[in-house]
Amino acid sequence: MLDEAQAQRYRELASASIARYGGRYLVRGANPRVPEGDWPTRQRVVVVEFPSMEQLERWYDSAEYAEALAVRQTALNRRLLFVNGVGAQ
Repeated sequence: MLDEAQAQRYRELASASIARYGGRYLVRGANPRVPEGDWPTRQRVVVVEFPSMEQLERWYDSAEYAEALAVRQTALNRRLLFVNGVGAQ
């Protein structure tokens, strides 16, 4: 994390935009238990579910999320993945 105050601002902005696009947090800021393999110390996990990949992409490209993305640059480092859920095409 780069800046905790900015990270909190990012979380607020992201959360509001996620809800606006039909997303919901399944996991938020968890420290995983790692029984196999490597995981960086203090690396947290966030999992967000959207109704569809199209809705996820609309959210990510939205004006509502753009402000959060701008804050994220100085707030935190992350790895972002988009994946289809079980049974999704």
